[in-house]
Amino acid sequence: MKEFKGRVVTPGVCTCEAVVTHGGFNTLASLQKALQFGDKSAKVSDQNNPDLYGKPIAGKALCLPQTIGSTTGGLVLYCSCEMKRNPGCMLFANRIDSLACAGAVLASVWSDASMPVIDELGEEFLDYVKDGMMITVKENGIVEVA
Repeated sequence: MKEFKGRVVTPGVCTCEAVVTHGGFNTLASLQKALQFGDKSAKVSDQNNPDLYGKPIAGKALCLPQTIGSTTGGLVLYCSCEMKRNPGCMLFANRIDSLACAGAVLASVWSDASMPVIDELGEEFLDYVKDGMMITVKENGIVEVA
């Protein structure tokens, strides 16, 4: 097991299975079909992300460098939480962008979804974690990878 320390964006604790991308996560392209067509497992529909395409991310530890895409990203993230199709947590190697941050904060305030978000975990985190590893997020920004 290895520990990483990041900055808490939205608090919470969870333990879930990792899904990892080394490219930017396009929130709208990835979650649009899950939100429009009722896919409760939230299979990623962004064909430009070969790391995640077709993989379910609902309830998973989404490990990523950053989000990319349009200004709808925050709203899509918030809506995925409202519809219970959100990742179990989002773990950013880099500093979170303002749109993803807004969506995560709105979800933590306006919905009953629990989606801890930690950023600034570093490139070493993203190099270490692999799909299927178990991730535990603690309230203090500690992320354990087993």
